[in-house]
Amino acid sequence: MSEMKPSHRVAVLGAARIPFCRAYTHYGSLSNLALLTAALKSLVERCHLEGQRLGDCGAGATIVDPREWNLAREAVLGSGLAPETPAFDLARACGTSAETCIAIANKIALGQIDCGVGAGVDSISASPLLWSHAITRRFTAMSRARTLSGRLRPWVGIHPRELKPEPPRITERQTGLNMGESCELMAQNWQISRGDQDAFALASHQKAHAAWQSGFFADLVVPFHGADHDNNVRPDTTLEKLAQLRPAFDRTPRGTLTAGNSTPFTDGAAAVLLGSESWALAQKLEPWAYLVDAEVAAVDFFDKKEGLLMAPTYAVARLLARNGLTLQDFDYYEIHEAFAAQVLCTLKAWESESFCREKLGLNRALGSIDRNKINVKGGSVALGHPFGATGARIVATLAKLLSAKGKGRGLASICTGGGMGVTLILER
Repeated sequence: MSEMKPSHRVAVLGAARIPFCRAYTHYGSLSNLALLTAALKSLVERCHLEGQRLGDCGAGATIVDPREWNLAREAVLGSGLAPETPAFDLARACGTSAETCIAIANKIALGQIDCGVGAGVDSISASPLLWSHAITRRFTAMSRARTLSGRLRPWVGIHPRELKPEPPRITERQTGLNMGESCELMAQNWQISRGDQDAFALASHQKAHAAWQSGFFADLVVPFHGADHDNNVRPDTTLEKLAQLRPAFDRTPRGTLTAGNSTPFTDGAAAVLLGSESWALAQKLEPWAYLVDAEVAAVDFFDKKEGLLMAPTYAVARLLARNGLTLQDFDYYEIHEAFAAQVLCTLKAWESESFCREKLGLNRALGSIDRNKINVKGGSVALGHPFGATGARIVATLAKLLSAKGKGRGLASICTGGGMGVTLILER
């Protein structure tokens, strides 16, 4: 925040997303660009922004197709906004669209722009296959050759294994572990039981189903490509059904994370409209809530062996301290459910006197949270988790909850790959 300019309050003014669908189902043939354009276009239509030039638009994806190198800008050009609306790509793994919202909000707060969109997308279904470095070098040599013999020469001695494509690997380079394997280690370290994880997952599905039944998502989710709801929500699941699932990451008797208490691979896109109070008034848009502050953090998950998904515990502690708040000073908590175990580890860490003293540098534990205020409309375990889109979904959900309540304060906490965390505060 600049000390040279006055701060402008930043309002969340609207949001739209397409239904989150399991990978290889409704959106199996669609690209990141198609999904993101659909979400932006829906936001433009719902907020009556057709033909308008906005200050900026930030969007991004975790798994990027190199052919969509200017993803955000191309989506804006197909959204119905004025072509003069600029856009930029940004990525912070699972916190991508929360970070785009923060970036746009900071520009508004500084008075650089008066409105903008924070968005994100990911299509697991459209993940590009990569060729080996060896085959790439052969293609490059062939393309640079000037004669037929020169174009054939690079292929002499080719081995069949060079032709095997490589799918994107969602693993940490430093450890070689994927998020599920890393979270399994966290669950064991924090002694989070399989039963507690399954119970948390069941509650996520029950709350998400109730939210859909009540119409909560009606003005947030726009039908698209044959989907009219988040198709991972399981209203008929039970603890007995969840208990029958085999561990997905640690196949030994110690394993506790399953497909039922973890997020599924998901396709989807989401967008949030932010603006200054004066711009909102001119547009006749009622603020849902105000984005007050944000904090990001990272942990050393390789040398110091901290939990890969524990960075939000640090970010929240700093955010609370800067704003003079306690962990209990919120009406709603939206905690990204990468895995049920991840949320339970986070809650247990905040309740731990030793963790808060030794790791967070506090003189006491942050304390417990009223579980009835956490993810009241369901979380990622039930709704799905398109990596780049989840942050915008969470910001939109939290803002709408505060708008419906008429007043209050909400905390969002999002863990990400790479050992990072994105957190923010909304108020009304």
